[in-house]
Amino acid sequence: MTKQIAILGSTGSIGRNALRVIDALGPDYSVIALSAHSNVELLAEQARLYKPKFVAVTNPDYAGQLCEFLGDLDVEVLTGPNGLVEAAEIEDVDIVLTAVVGAAGLPAVFAAARCGKQLAVANKEPLVVAGELLMSEARNNGGVILPVDSEHSAIFQAMQSGTREEVNKIILTASGGPFRGTTAEDIQNVTLEQALAHPVWNMGPKITVDSATMMNKAFEIIEARWLFDMPVDKIEVLIHPESIIHSLVEFVDGSVVAQLGEPDMCIPIQYALTYPQRVTGIAKRLRLDKISTLTFEKPDLETFRALRLAYEVVRSGGTAAAVFNAANEAAVEEFLAGGIEFVTIVELIEYCLNKHDVKTSASVEELLEADAWARKEVKFKVQKSIKA
Repeated sequence: MTKQIAILGSTGSIGRNALRVIDALGPDYSVIALSAHSNVELLAEQARLYKPKFVAVTNPDYAGQLCEFLGDLDVEVLTGPNGLVEAAEIEDVDIVLTAVVGAAGLPAVFAAARCGKQLAVANKEPLVVAGELLMSEARNNGGVILPVDSEHSAIFQAMQSGTREEVNKIILTASGGPFRGTTAEDIQNVTLEQALAHPVWNMGPKITVDSATMMNKAFEIIEARWLFDMPVDKIEVLIHPESIIHSLVEFVDGSVVAQLGEPDMCIPIQYALTYPQRVTGIAKRLRLDKISTLTFEKPDLETFRALRLAYEVVRSGGTAAAVFNAANEAAVEEFLAGGIEFVTIVELIEYCLNKHDVKTSASVEELLEADAWARKEVKFKVQKSIKA
């Protein structure tokens, strides 16, 4: 049977790569819905090429323009934030691939989970902000959550070599970003250009800055806690600058199982779409004979304090992760706009975590309230420092 797919965030890098993968997979995979926030020109191009039944634009200001672009097509246009929810709930859709940056995509992710969809999660926010609730929602409704990012896809694949009870620890690998090997003193005067110069991956500016602060790996610690139901003290981070081993699982008998591959997001995207099968793909093949060395080192927790904070956030539980994510998003936005220094990003996050009164067993509404609170706190703190 044909797998029917909705891609939430189809104009971003993950969405574009997902469409490349679907092209290569052939007629057994069909696009039913596509969405974008405001890039309606590319969304319209994608709609003409893939002929989905639905397209969604979450910024209603661009709805009229999208309707003009698609006036001659038989396609239903969904608008506003609820358009994502409607796309996720479409009865014909089997797989919802979500790549919507920020907490804005949370309602749609939960809608897909409630409908028992196979949910391929590419963006970190759903599992970081609401991992416990989301995993429970999916289990209770017969849904399946599959990771799309390379590290968690690697863990997911490696864990099939044993049971959860047989896992001794999970090892998340990290490239180290552009500041690997630097000290806390070295990064005091980092420029925006330096922070955006990632040595391995070609990503959007926000994710690239997260790699520079190692916040991306901090988020992955939290994600792994919920995705794999693993105590946080069994989750480690290891710097691996070649980015060939995407993560590892150590089992109780001493065996370590790793997933290797070229740094190519098409591999985890395809595995999430074809799971549990594997089929021929478009990713570049790994040539071990061309690799001279694979190196590993422990991260510097003093220079990259985000990693230490992640462990504290998991142990705090409740709304702490929502604050952690939102404060980072707001602080990175300020950095990209030239409003703060690079080192101030983590300082603002620590400030919000220290000031926040954590609510345990939080509802989705309370998580979103904590998200909004953290964003306001960051803006207030930045404005106050400017005035001072």
